[in-house]
Amino acid sequence: MANQDAGVNLPGGFGGLTRFSEEYDSIFNLKPTHVIVFIALIVIFRIFLGVIY
Repeated sequence: MANQDAGVNLPGGFGGLTRFSEEYDSIFNLKPTHVIVFIALIVIFRIFLGVIY
């Protein structure tokens, strides 16, 4: 069993879990669908440039 006098102090709450929504607020709140649409637009633009040139 673990030695009780090892001098290790563990936090009492959260069990090591972090709530990022309470700690960090970003200026840009992007949803995954926004990222996918942005990438699709870049791909379409790249194909369009290939057709023109």
